[in-house]
Amino acid sequence: WIGILALYAVHKGQFNCPGGGLLHSYLLVLLILLAAIICALSALVYISMQGTISNPGPRKSLPKLLYTRLVLYLPEFIWAVVGAVWVSDSSVRCEKTVINAIIGTVIASWVIIIFTIIGVLIVFDPLGGKKTFYLTDGVNRNLESSQSGQLLYNVKNTATRVWEKRIRLMCCCIVQDDDHRVAFTSIAELFRTYFSDTDLVPSDIAAGLILLHQEQDKMESCPKEPEEVLCHSPSSLVADDLDIELENAAHYMLFAAAAYGWPYYIYTNPFTALCKLNGDCCGSRPTDSDITGSDRHNFHFGSILKITGLQYRDFIHISFHNKIYEIPFFVALDHKKEAIVVAVRGTLSFEDILTDLSADCEDLTLEDVLENGFVHKGITQAANYIYQKLINDGILNQAFTIAPEYKLIIVGHSLGGGTASILAILLRNSFPTLKCYAFSPPGGLLSKTLADYTKHFIVSVILGKDLVARLSMPNMEDLKRRIVRIVANCNRPKYQILLRGCWYEVFGGDPDNFPTELDGRNQDALTQPLLAEESLMVHRSPSYNALDGESHLNSPPQYTHLYLPGKIIHIVEESSSRRLCSSDIKYTASWSNETVFSSILISPKMITDHMPDVVLNALNSLSQEHGSCISC
Repeated sequence: WIGILALYAVHKGQFNCPGGGLLHSYLLVLLILLAAIICALSALVYISMQGTISNPGPRKSLPKLLYTRLVLYLPEFIWAVVGAVWVSDSSVRCEKTVINAIIGTVIASWVIIIFTIIGVLIVFDPLGGKKTFYLTDGVNRNLESSQSGQLLYNVKNTATRVWEKRIRLMCCCIVQDDDHRVAFTSIAELFRTYFSDTDLVPSDIAAGLILLHQEQDKMESCPKEPEEVLCHSPSSLVADDLDIELENAAHYMLFAAAAYGWPYYIYTNPFTALCKLNGDCCGSRPTDSDITGSDRHNFHFGSILKITGLQYRDFIHISFHNKIYEIPFFVALDHKKEAIVVAVRGTLSFEDILTDLSADCEDLTLEDVLENGFVHKGITQAANYIYQKLINDGILNQAFTIAPEYKLIIVGHSLGGGTASILAILLRNSFPTLKCYAFSPPGGLLSKTLADYTKHFIVSVILGKDLVARLSMPNMEDLKRRIVRIVANCNRPKYQILLRGCWYEVFGGDPDNFPTELDGRNQDALTQPLLAEESLMVHRSPSYNALDGESHLNSPPQYTHLYLPGKIIHIVEESSSRRLCSSDIKYTASWSNETVFSSILISPKMITDHMPDVVLNALNSLSQEHGSCISC
């Protein structure tokens, strides 16, 4: 609006040309129209800042303002069309600078309109008020008629279809077959179940995460109990075992990172990677290795060679084939450790994300093993795909024919770590001495019996507050419950929470002590849900029931508890810095157990701690520190 006003003021006397009167009228009406829109938006912003997240009373006039803004879209759209027609009219013969300036205003108007429409499509909830009629499975219903039952059924179906359309839209660039359609429906059902019982918008969730992070930092700053510190003091035998495993993990993490191919290599060497790969990419395709899938110009294979330091002849099989439930992997000979290494790639494509999100439970049946249990469905299907390739295509037989005395090692990071773990379970009977190193695997992977069974041959490595290692449906349900409680109890406006939270995340300082409705309540009252919490949760939902101290004990859990595989090495920073960038970071490592990862921790590093280069740097730092201690 300011730009158009300046344009109008500067060129006010230059519209005395053929067609100039039309352009003058266009600018004048556009100024008035934009002023009205700015007034409507200012009123929207002001009203939105009133009240709190769980107290919408002061915002009751907001729908009227939203509809007012919606009405203004019609003249805005019509005037943008009129402006485009006028500017393109050949009979207009004004100065070129004036025409170009008005063309700019027309383009800007269309850009604003298009982005607004996209924004509305993204945030609009087609279910609307129907959410309040929704009651999730597994809780008692009081349906008085078949009509109510039909309504519930229709709302559930509508919600699933809405999520399915959103997922299809996100994955519009990939070829979709029957596997994709099944996955879309399964993932949509998962999202529908998870989000159906809350009345939270994305900014509510952001505010809740900010409050949880500050609350968590306040608790971490409290001194630990003496017995809590003493219980982590390891024996010398356990410490030696840990040092050996850390040295092995640092070595095999290279293979897990190499499985990502050229994206990882260029990410870690942004200035020199292309030059280093140039010779390999222009060379002829190696024939010694069995390579399947697309690898134009040998970019992937060249990167794997650079990262691992192996030779062409050391690779038995490389697969770049990538579909849903079918992920890339390679098999190579590691002469340094005398091992045949199967490295599985982590998440790098939309197909991999769909595999991750296919989080239903599935039975895993093993011959001659009593500890059968539940596993992550999508990752299990990916492991079965690689298992069929390794056994049916004779890849492992070929490898052991070349190096019969070598041991079998399976490695992977993230999705690759989860797939490697289940693949190790499947291969355990045929190769009893195999070992698996799972780096940052997903938390919701194995049931308790299977997780205990894998402690003999799987080592999981988790860095810091890694989000993925804590991702499971029960943990996500717990996070939702915590967000609802802390957001409902905070009596500050949302904009204050978001602004102060952004300042805290960027510049640090002391966590804010936001006043809450819990202040001054006695301990007995804290076990009862607040009215504010009820307003954010659909009644009788699993999350709402979980707010009550005992109700969830009498009903079966909504989601099966799945855990990390094997023995767990947890690496943490010695000085708990919250900064995203920090030089000379020192780490400590210790054996941990799956209960430590039963809750999602909010931190700026919850994502960066999952990155393969950060995990590799931490392992190398610990390995070098151990080496220097031995030399001393």
